[in-house]
Amino acid sequence: MQVFINTIGVSLRVKDRVLSIRKPNEPKEKDQHVALSKIKTLCIVRGVTLSTDVLLVAAECDVDVVFVERNGQPVARLWSGKFGSIATIRKQQLLFSQSAATTRWVREQLTEKINAQIALIVSLAKPDTEGIVSSTAEKMRALAERMTQDAPDNMPLNDAGAQLRASEAAAAKMYWRALSACLPPQYRFSTRSQHPAQDMFNGMLNYAYGMLYSKIETALIKAGIDPAIGIFHRDEYNRPVMVYDVIERFRPWADYVVAYLCRQEVVFIEFFDVKGETFRLNDHGKRILIQTLADYFDEVTRYRNNDRSRDTHIELFAYALASMFKEGRWSSEFGTRTIDVGL
Repeated sequence: MQVFINTIGVSLRVKDRVLSIRKPNEPKEKDQHVALSKIKTLCIVRGVTLSTDVLLVAAECDVDVVFVERNGQPVARLWSGKFGSIATIRKQQLLFSQSAATTRWVREQLTEKINAQIALIVSLAKPDTEGIVSSTAEKMRALAERMTQDAPDNMPLNDAGAQLRASEAAAAKMYWRALSACLPPQYRFSTRSQHPAQDMFNGMLNYAYGMLYSKIETALIKAGIDPAIGIFHRDEYNRPVMVYDVIERFRPWADYVVAYLCRQEVVFIEFFDVKGETFRLNDHGKRILIQTLADYFDEVTRYRNNDRSRDTHIELFAYALASMFKEGRWSSEFGTRTIDVGL
């Protein structure tokens, strides 16, 4: 499980490998207790008090400790100091990033994302939005199919990258417009705004993506993959660019959770700190989103012919990618499949 500590003033202690969580101004009798053996990732915001014992025991138990900003973006992490496997994986990962096989791999990640986006808006369609959803889905499918022609396997990624980015951007513009149309009026948005978010939907989505980044990075590290060696997102100083590559196919899962909360109309303007045109989730809004995301990623669903929790599917993908690097299987490991968004 992922434990997210997002309340300022919380204190953490550990005894016998059990994490104790105490909220501010509450007695010891109301502490929450969680065995570290059940925790995969412990996310902590600023203003939380903990001892070095918590960090050391977490490392011993292979718990990934992630320090996040108030917007959910991870800024630092502590793990056991060991990659999940031998250095051969990272050596081969570097060779793959410079190989001719990268164009196909990147194209398949983007095609996977577009197919999942199509599946999501189709699942959200209502009688009054069937027209825009149907038209958008058809155009997005055409863009995904055209990627194979515009970026064939034998084209170097340096040459194919511009066209792939253009197709992805065109598909995204249509996708966000159709997705917005499927939401109740108070949650609709005119454009995808990142930092800062300019509406409730984007405020939630930015936070959800921050949590997803953390999940992806943890899975890559545990599988033995170096998050800093990118493929489509080229090397940037101190940036986990491989996380940016891998997250693409899983973004629609976060999109679904945020769209679900909007469709249920359980998130209100009071759940945001609003300054001018900037929307940022407050603690109450974060609690709802964090719990809904946790439930969604714990849910068992079918993906790539396996029935597992979504958290496990991310880990399995990372291990399969690590295996591909290690064994040099760069030609046919990752076919294009549609993600089951779990409706």
